[in-house]
Amino acid sequence: MGERKSKMKIKIHTLRAFFVVAASAVLLGAVGSARAADEWFVLGEQTLKSADPSVEIKSQGDRWKKDVKQVKFSVEGADVQIIKVVLSWDNRPDKTLTDVGTLKAGGQTAPTEAPGRKARLTAVKIQYKIVGDAPTATFKIWGFD
Repeated sequence: MGERKSKMKIKIHTLRAFFVVAASAVLLGAVGSARAADEWFVLGEQTLKSADPSVEIKSQGDRWKKDVKQVKFSVEGADVQIIKVVLSWDNRPDKTLTDVGTLKAGGQTAPTEAPGRKARLTAVKIQYKIVGDAPTATFKIWGFD
């Protein structure tokens, strides 16, 4: 009877070790894939012209690329006063941002949360004014996933 009890203890310890190793592998895999997905990427980009007061930019990429947790904006080439931004979400109400302020060339806004945990951004409408004498500026929409 003592030998049988000893064999059962070995089997139980072996099973425990197997489950610990398996659980660790699953957790490491989940953390690794979460790190790969959590990054900023360009959803859309448009050249702004000083002669135009507004523009609509459609988000680029397939359905999954448009599914983001946060959105932010950046400009290059000139300072741009952002008067109003309307974020158009798929199956969610549009969100209007007013008084965003002036983005300096090379600067960016603080991130804005997507509705819910994640949402698909379909388009961004911007009302703007290029500050200074520059004829154009590049406006970028960034998504965080």
